[in-house]
Amino acid sequence: MSRPILEVIALGPEDAAAAQAGGADRLELVSDMAADGLTPAVETFARVRAACDLPVRVMLRASNDFSAGGAAGIDALCATAEALRAEGASEYVLGFLDEDGRADVAAVAAVVAVLGADARWTFHRAIDRAADRDAVREQLAGQPGLDTYLTAGSASGVEDGLGTLVAEAGRRVSGPRILVGGGLALQHVPVLLAAGIDGFHIGSAARPGGWEAAVDAGAVGVWRQALDGA
Repeated sequence: MSRPILEVIALGPEDAAAAQAGGADRLELVSDMAADGLTPAVETFARVRAACDLPVRVMLRASNDFSAGGAAGIDALCATAEALRAEGASEYVLGFLDEDGRADVAAVAAVVAVLGADARWTFHRAIDRAADRDAVREQLAGQPGLDTYLTAGSASGVEDGLGTLVAEAGRRVSGPRILVGGGLALQHVPVLLAAGIDGFHIGSAARPGGWEAAVDAGAVGVWRQALDGA
Protein backbone atom coordinates (compact mmCIF):
# COMPACT_ATOMS: atom_id res chain seq x y z
CA MET A 1 0.00 0.00 0.00
CA SER A 2 1.21 3.51 -0.79
CA ARG A 3 2.00 6.01 1.93
CA PRO A 4 -1.33 6.97 3.54
CA ILE A 5 -2.61 10.41 2.61
CA LEU A 6 -3.48 12.81 5.42
CA GLU A 7 -5.93 15.56 4.51
CA VAL A 8 -6.61 18.39 6.97
CA ILE A 9 -9.52 20.84 6.98
CA ALA A 10 -8.31 24.43 6.69
CA LEU A 11 -10.24 27.65 7.12
CA GLY A 12 -7.45 30.03 6.16
CA PRO A 13 -3.71 30.57 5.62
CA GLU A 14 -2.70 30.06 9.26
CA ASP A 15 -4.29 26.62 9.21
CA ALA A 16 -2.61 25.84 5.92
CA ALA A 17 0.87 26.67 7.17
CA ALA A 18 0.39 24.68 10.39
CA ALA A 19 -1.02 21.66 8.53
CA GLN A 20 1.98 21.62 6.21
CA ALA A 21 4.40 21.96 9.12
CA GLY A 22 2.73 19.00 10.82
CA GLY A 23 3.04 16.72 7.82
CA ALA A 24 -0.32 16.95 6.04
CA ASP A 25 -0.43 15.88 2.41
CA ARG A 26 -3.42 17.92 1.31
CA LEU A 27 -5.94 20.50 2.52
CA GLU A 28 -9.70 20.67 2.27
CA LEU A 29 -10.48 24.38 2.26
CA VAL A 30 -13.89 25.39 3.59
CA SER A 31 -15.70 28.16 5.41
CA ASP A 32 -18.31 28.07 8.18
CA MET A 33 -17.81 24.78 9.99
CA ALA A 34 -20.96 25.54 11.96
CA ALA A 35 -22.69 24.50 8.72
CA ASP A 36 -20.32 21.53 8.25
CA GLY A 37 -18.21 23.34 5.67
CA LEU A 38 -19.28 25.71 2.91
CA THR A 39 -17.54 27.30 -0.08
CA PRO A 40 -14.74 29.66 0.96
CA ALA A 41 -14.12 33.06 -0.56
CA VAL A 42 -11.90 33.19 -3.63
CA GLU A 43 -9.64 35.59 -1.73
CA THR A 44 -9.21 33.01 1.04
CA PHE A 45 -8.16 30.41 -1.49
CA ALA A 46 -5.58 32.81 -2.91
CA ARG A 47 -4.13 33.47 0.56
CA VAL A 48 -4.00 29.76 1.37
CA ARG A 49 -2.15 28.99 -1.85
CA ALA A 50 0.38 31.64 -0.95
CA ALA A 51 0.83 30.23 2.56
CA CYS A 52 1.72 26.63 1.68
CA ASP A 53 2.81 24.24 -1.04
CA LEU A 54 0.14 21.61 -0.40
CA PRO A 55 -2.57 20.63 -2.86
CA VAL A 56 -5.82 22.36 -1.89
CA ARG A 57 -9.27 20.86 -2.48
CA VAL A 58 -11.86 23.61 -2.34
CA MET A 59 -15.38 22.95 -1.08
CA LEU A 60 -18.25 23.76 -3.45
CA ARG A 61 -21.29 23.80 -1.17
CA ALA A 62 -23.67 26.68 -0.53
CA SER A 63 -25.92 25.40 2.28
CA ASN A 64 -25.80 23.05 5.22
CA ASP A 65 -27.76 20.33 3.45
CA PHE A 66 -26.85 18.26 0.41
CA SER A 67 -29.10 19.96 -2.12
CA ALA A 68 -27.57 21.87 -5.02
CA GLY A 69 -30.27 24.52 -4.58
CA GLY A 70 -32.10 24.12 -7.86
CA ALA A 71 -31.22 25.91 -11.09
CA ALA A 72 -30.29 29.16 -9.35
CA GLY A 73 -28.09 27.34 -6.85
CA ILE A 74 -26.31 25.41 -9.56
CA ASP A 75 -25.67 28.58 -11.56
CA ALA A 76 -24.19 30.25 -8.47
CA LEU A 77 -21.97 27.25 -7.72
CA CYS A 78 -20.75 27.19 -11.31
CA ALA A 79 -19.92 30.88 -11.21
CA THR A 80 -17.97 30.40 -7.99
CA ALA A 81 -16.16 27.39 -9.41
CA GLU A 82 -15.17 29.39 -12.48
CA ALA A 83 -13.80 32.18 -10.26
CA LEU A 84 -11.82 29.69 -8.19
CA ARG A 85 -10.46 28.06 -11.33
CA ALA A 86 -9.37 31.45 -12.63
CA GLU A 87 -7.49 31.94 -9.34
CA GLY A 88 -5.68 28.64 -9.88
CA ALA A 89 -7.87 26.01 -8.20
CA SER A 90 -7.71 22.57 -9.76
CA GLU A 91 -9.03 20.31 -6.99
CA TYR A 92 -12.49 20.43 -5.44
CA VAL A 93 -14.95 18.81 -3.05
CA LEU A 94 -18.65 18.57 -3.89
CA GLY A 95 -21.67 16.32 -3.64
CA PHE A 96 -25.42 16.73 -4.14
CA LEU A 97 -28.40 14.49 -3.41
CA ASP A 98 -31.95 14.74 -4.70
CA GLU A 99 -35.09 14.52 -2.56
CA ASP A 100 -35.04 10.72 -2.80
CA GLY A 101 -31.53 10.43 -1.42
CA ARG A 102 -29.99 9.58 -4.77
CA ALA A 103 -27.06 11.40 -6.31
CA ASP A 104 -28.18 14.54 -8.12
CA VAL A 105 -26.25 13.61 -11.24
CA ALA A 106 -27.46 16.59 -13.26
CA ALA A 107 -26.21 19.04 -10.62
CA VAL A 108 -22.90 17.21 -10.24
CA ALA A 109 -22.36 17.12 -14.02
CA ALA A 110 -23.19 20.81 -14.40
CA VAL A 111 -20.62 21.84 -11.80
CA VAL A 112 -17.97 19.38 -12.94
CA ALA A 113 -18.30 20.71 -16.50
CA VAL A 114 -16.83 24.07 -15.45
CA LEU A 115 -13.96 22.69 -13.36
CA GLY A 116 -11.62 22.00 -16.26
CA ALA A 117 -10.50 18.83 -17.98
CA ASP A 118 -7.63 18.21 -15.56
CA ALA A 119 -9.58 18.90 -12.35
CA ARG A 120 -9.77 16.25 -9.63
CA TRP A 121 -12.53 16.15 -7.07
CA THR A 122 -13.96 14.40 -4.02
CA PHE A 123 -17.61 13.42 -3.59
CA HIS A 124 -18.03 14.34 0.06
CA ARG A 125 -20.09 12.94 2.93
CA ALA A 126 -23.33 13.29 1.02
CA ILE A 127 -22.74 9.59 0.37
CA ASP A 128 -23.29 8.96 4.09
CA ARG A 129 -26.78 10.49 3.80
CA ALA A 130 -27.70 8.66 0.62
CA ALA A 131 -30.53 6.14 0.48
CA ASP A 132 -28.18 3.60 -1.12
CA ARG A 133 -24.40 4.06 -1.04
CA ASP A 134 -23.70 1.55 -3.79
CA ALA A 135 -26.32 3.15 -6.02
CA VAL A 136 -24.60 6.54 -5.65
CA ARG A 137 -21.33 5.02 -6.81
CA GLU A 138 -23.05 3.45 -9.79
CA GLN A 139 -24.71 6.76 -10.67
CA LEU A 140 -21.41 8.62 -10.56
CA ALA A 141 -19.27 6.03 -12.32
CA GLY A 142 -17.50 7.66 -15.21
CA GLN A 143 -17.84 11.24 -13.98
CA PRO A 144 -14.64 12.96 -15.15
CA GLY A 145 -12.20 13.85 -12.40
CA LEU A 146 -13.89 11.92 -9.57
CA ASP A 147 -11.07 10.23 -7.68
CA THR A 148 -12.20 10.16 -4.03
CA TYR A 149 -15.17 9.50 -1.76
CA LEU A 150 -15.02 11.20 1.64
CA THR A 151 -17.02 9.01 3.99
CA ALA A 152 -17.46 7.95 7.59
CA GLY A 153 -19.39 4.86 6.59
CA SER A 154 -22.38 6.23 8.50
CA ALA A 155 -24.18 9.54 8.90
CA SER A 156 -23.34 9.41 12.60
CA GLY A 157 -19.59 8.99 12.16
CA VAL A 158 -16.74 6.54 11.82
CA GLU A 159 -17.37 4.72 15.08
CA ASP A 160 -20.74 3.54 13.75
CA GLY A 161 -19.56 3.22 10.16
CA LEU A 162 -16.36 1.26 10.74
CA GLY A 163 -17.82 -2.06 9.63
CA THR A 164 -19.21 -0.53 6.46
CA LEU A 165 -15.85 1.06 5.62
CA VAL A 166 -13.96 -2.18 6.12
CA ALA A 167 -16.48 -4.08 3.99
CA GLU A 168 -16.33 -1.51 1.19
CA ALA A 169 -12.54 -1.55 1.24
CA GLY A 170 -12.63 -5.33 0.92
CA ARG A 171 -14.79 -5.12 -2.19
CA ARG A 172 -12.86 -2.29 -3.83
CA VAL A 173 -10.57 -3.36 -6.64
CA SER A 174 -10.14 -0.03 -8.39
CA GLY A 175 -11.86 3.30 -8.74
CA PRO A 176 -12.04 6.33 -6.46
CA ARG A 177 -10.08 6.25 -3.21
CA ILE A 178 -11.88 5.88 0.11
CA LEU A 179 -10.98 8.91 2.24
CA VAL A 180 -12.21 8.35 5.80
CA GLY A 181 -13.39 11.33 7.82
CA GLY A 182 -16.15 12.34 10.19
CA GLY A 183 -15.47 11.50 13.82
CA LEU A 184 -12.23 9.76 12.84
CA ALA A 185 -10.07 8.91 15.89
CA LEU A 186 -6.58 7.50 16.24
CA GLN A 187 -8.03 4.27 17.61
CA HIS A 188 -9.66 3.65 14.21
CA VAL A 189 -6.41 3.90 12.26
CA PRO A 190 -5.03 0.34 12.72
CA VAL A 191 -8.34 -1.25 11.67
CA LEU A 192 -8.67 0.96 8.62
CA LEU A 193 -5.08 0.48 7.51
CA ALA A 194 -5.40 -3.28 7.93
CA ALA A 195 -8.44 -3.14 5.63
CA GLY A 196 -6.34 -1.45 2.95
CA ILE A 197 -7.66 2.09 3.39
CA ASP A 198 -5.01 4.72 2.74
CA GLY A 199 -6.92 8.02 2.97
CA PHE A 200 -7.53 9.89 6.23
CA HIS A 201 -9.28 13.24 6.74
CA ILE A 202 -9.23 15.21 9.99
CA GLY A 203 -10.82 18.43 11.17
CA SER A 204 -11.38 18.88 14.90
CA ALA A 205 -8.63 16.33 15.61
CA ALA A 206 -6.15 18.89 14.25
CA ARG A 207 -7.52 21.60 16.59
CA PRO A 208 -7.13 20.79 20.28
CA GLY A 209 -8.44 24.30 21.00
CA GLY A 210 -11.67 23.76 19.07
CA TRP A 211 -12.91 25.33 15.85
CA GLU A 212 -12.28 28.82 17.16
CA ALA A 213 -8.57 27.98 17.31
CA ALA A 214 -6.17 27.39 14.44
CA VAL A 215 -4.84 24.04 13.28
CA ASP A 216 -2.06 22.85 15.57
CA ALA A 217 1.04 21.54 13.81
CA GLY A 218 1.81 19.21 16.70
CA ALA A 219 -1.63 17.62 16.56
CA VAL A 220 -1.23 17.05 12.82
CA GLY A 221 2.20 15.57 13.50
CA VAL A 222 0.70 12.99 15.86
CA TRP A 223 -1.53 11.79 13.02
CA ARG A 224 1.34 11.78 10.54
CA GLN A 225 3.39 9.65 12.89
CA ALA A 226 0.48 7.27 13.55
CA LEU A 227 -0.12 6.74 9.83
CA ASP A 228 3.52 6.33 8.92
CA GLY A 229 4.44 4.15 11.88
CA ALA A 230 1.55 1.70 11.71
